[in-house]
Amino acid sequence: MRAGLAAALGAEVVALEQVPGGDLNTAYRATLAGDGAARVFVKTSPDAAPGAYAAEAAGLRWLGEVGALPVPEVLAVDERWLALAWVDGGGRPDAAALGRGLARIHRAGAASFGELPGGGERYVLGPLALPNAPAGDWPTFYAASRLLPLTRMAADRGALDAAGVRAVEAVAGRIDQLAGPPEPPARLHGDLWSGNVHAGADGRPWLIDPAAYGGHREIDLAMLSLFGNPGPAFADAYDEVWPRADGHAERVALHQLLPLLVHAVLFGGGYGASARRAAERYA
Repeated sequence: MRAGLAAALGAEVVALEQVPGGDLNTAYRATLAGDGAARVFVKTSPDAAPGAYAAEAAGLRWLGEVGALPVPEVLAVDERWLALAWVDGGGRPDAAALGRGLARIHRAGAASFGELPGGGERYVLGPLALPNAPAGDWPTFYAASRLLPLTRMAADRGALDAAGVRAVEAVAGRIDQLAGPPEPPARLHGDLWSGNVHAGADGRPWLIDPAAYGGHREIDLAMLSLFGNPGPAFADAYDEVWPRADGHAERVALHQLLPLLVHAVLFGGGYGASARRAAERYA
């Protein structure tokens, strides 16, 4: 990796130090030779699905081109690692700026439910690859390309019991009645838990680690409240730019089914039971 980074970045890597990097990747701070001693963030994983880092790089560029929230600059991408410009952190996160910026990104839209910024036919999320046939409506896409494939994966890995499988399948069977009023495809981050919002030194929220695609904006919003709560300032600022649809509060658990099933597949533990309980609210 050190040699590959040096070749890609055109500078010797004089230091490579491990830093915190989440659950699925090992992360490093690379320091480059030269007067500026530039720092680079590098992530790598032996379990990354083929094309995972190229997809993440494309997702960062797709989100960043809106100009609503900053994303790290992609410096180099390899099948085995991704190198990004280093972003200092430590500031107090600006929840209102996050709300306004996220609403603008969502509203920038996508060509279809299932559009992938880097192209391709399968959606990559860490070590997982999911079918991704584009659809003209969200309920069809959500059931066929997210809920049902993840349910099969979770069941095969023993992370979701038979009752959980039945509950999710029941939700998929009546998803047209549950998914709320039709909306155009939104430009999603796709893995938007609080840990993937990086507060810069000045408090500006940066989006990191996306798994981007065209989908329903309530997916991002539901996940952001699953492992934390962005608070009323976030919600008020979001609604100023793009008010949420009627009944959105009743659909939070419906859209949290996606990250709960992903976590059940990847980590097991109690996530399968949490997914079953969420599905049973609607089944």
